[in-house]
Amino acid sequence: MSDITILDGGMGRELERVGAPFRQPEWSALALMEAPDMVRQVHEGYIRAGARIITTNSYALVPFHIGDERFKADGARLAELAGRMAREAAALSSDVKVAGSLPPVFGSYQPHLFRSDLAQQYLGVLVGGLAPHVDFWLAETQSSIEEASAAAQAVKATDKPLWISFTLRDDVGPEEMPEPQLRSGQTVADATRLAVSLGAEAMLFNCSMPEVMAAALSAAHSVAPELRLGVYANAFASQDDDGAANEVISDIRADLDPQSYGKWAKTWMEKGASIIGGCCGIGTEHIHHLSSRFSCN
Repeated sequence: MSDITILDGGMGRELERVGAPFRQPEWSALALMEAPDMVRQVHEGYIRAGARIITTNSYALVPFHIGDERFKADGARLAELAGRMAREAAALSSDVKVAGSLPPVFGSYQPHLFRSDLAQQYLGVLVGGLAPHVDFWLAETQSSIEEASAAAQAVKATDKPLWISFTLRDDVGPEEMPEPQLRSGQTVADATRLAVSLGAEAMLFNCSMPEVMAAALSAAHSVAPELRLGVYANAFASQDDDGAANEVISDIRADLDPQSYGKWAKTWMEKGASIIGGCCGIGTEHIHHLSSRFSCN
């Protein structure tokens, strides 16, 4: 396990925990607007907990959360600020890298809302603001092959590495879904082929329940055993009743304390994951437990 890289955890709940402004619909973007130093504080907390990769607080910088007018007027500035806060925090340690978060720009878990005619316009604003500050791109919570392809197109000219992280269906059991699927219904196998064709340096699974991750890792490894894999699960029950991720403030599962999450992480490592972190509801205590339990780089 000496080659395990520890990611950070979720941003929104940590901002809420430290007392930052936090509400819907702005979600984690509100702290960036009103209290950016608290964003840097959360990044620093994850670094002290052992994360070697921190992710920019740019996930909610889309019209879905901040509205069309604010995005047009202030999106580029806020994206640059998100990148700068992460880069300043990364100065705490010489071995910390900054991942530029590229979200599903039409709302999480909603692949049916994807619009190819607008995707590059929205993504271009984020890429332009973040690019000076990030070491690589993390297209995360991608629900479909189309979303991931658009993110790859948006960063191609930057010549920075790309990681792609897909979110999985977690609303049915394996008896009803024998082959792991993205939330679009497309298969993990096809998503893996896409990641390879796009030249992604790593493929991950995030913002889904821990229970579905191992099967997805196995499916990805069977298609591309050479591809680096990772997981950062959330602490929610299935989100299907809640709609889009972060559309409501969902309850956190009581059974995913740091020790329990660490047991899941061990299972993922046994299935080939070498990048481990946390998504919504997984905080600094979880990351500290992971970093202290598993050797990391």
